[in-house]
Amino acid sequence: MIRIVRGRSRGLALVFCLSLAGLGAPVSDPAGFLFTSETLDYTVTWPSGLALGEAHMTAARSKSPEQWTFNLALDAAVPGFAVTDRYQATASLDLCSVTFERDFTHGSRKSHERLDLDQHEGVAHRETVGGGRSDVSISQCARDALTFLYFARQELGQGRVPPQGNILFGGAYHVRLDYTGAQTVRVNGKNFETDRVVATLKGPASEISFEMFFARDAARTPVVIRVPLSLGTFSMELAR
Repeated sequence: MIRIVRGRSRGLALVFCLSLAGLGAPVSDPAGFLFTSETLDYTVTWPSGLALGEAHMTAARSKSPEQWTFNLALDAAVPGFAVTDRYQATASLDLCSVTFERDFTHGSRKSHERLDLDQHEGVAHRETVGGGRSDVSISQCARDALTFLYFARQELGQGRVPPQGNILFGGAYHVRLDYTGAQTVRVNGKNFETDRVVATLKGPASEISFEMFFARDAARTPVVIRVPLSLGTFSMELAR
């Protein structure tokens, strides 16, 4: 059950980027992130099962410079309300953020901004397209929300739960992760043994709780993600 305690979701990727992997032992050979580049495809549905759109996530490792590039793209629509999210992050091999860019449209609401993180100086430079600039203080090896997704999958795949702390999604958000145990879920006619995680996200004016389910493979592949929006709960289900 997804519960919005107060405030409003600032974007699908904010929730999507807080996903965690469970603690169950991997049952397959290493594949996908962190072991190889990865592409994951999802269908976006209402609770009734009606398909509303699709989402795609990619992770690619480059050699020059040596870093990871992560992308999330989502397109969904109901009559009179379109949702388009585009997010890209670059990070060092130890998953400290270098850049983060978000560009989304939710109905009439739009936002496009970029963060450039100077880990040595402890500051992130934030620029809004068509708007202003500001600086945000950051901790050592700070992470944006999208990079944090992959960091969490890596850590929990090794049996470690990342401690609660701050992530960047424009401003700073505090995240707490609670692993709740194993659960079998059925997606596209196939049963998956997954680990269920409840995340609590708190921003300057909002607090949100949501659930996610991750396969018990070495990469801790996200299988089902349920996202609260003002129109209702969107579900993202693994398509492959």
